[in-house]
Amino acid sequence: MKIVTSLSFRGQCREAFEFYAKVLGGKITATVPYSAAPGEMPVDEQHKDWMMHAWLDVGDQSLMGADMDLDWAPRIDQPKNGFDVSLHTSDVAEARRWFEQLSEGGTQTMPFQETFWSPGFGAFVDRFGIPWMINTTPASPDCTLPNS
Repeated sequence: MKIVTSLSFRGQCREAFEFYAKVLGGKITATVPYSAAPGEMPVDEQHKDWMMHAWLDVGDQSLMGADMDLDWAPRIDQPKNGFDVSLHTSDVAEARRWFEQLSEGGTQTMPFQETFWSPGFGAFVDRFGIPWMINTTPASPDCTLPNS
């Protein structure tokens, strides 16, 4: 089984996925604009270049994404709540790089720092409104988090 998080945007899906691919070293394997929808699915001119579906592979993990407007997702313009995209690595330098690059232009909610559970952890909402947690898994077997 594979669990994949699907992220929703308001016209920024392509830009966000290109940014994530660059920072994380991933590969976008699908981008389907609304203009590619079947003829019986009417698409407003303003939405034709928005992404109906996007897929990003990073190693053996993936993210899905799509653009949504208020008519389709009434709360799309409100802050995302109740989830975070969480990245885990055993390399503090890699975790710090992810944190610094992905949080640029966003809002840091917890600075990247050593915690009681991790040699490096930080949280933020990126410039696209997506909440993230970056975690370094400690080498100690006493850790309460699973190793990545």
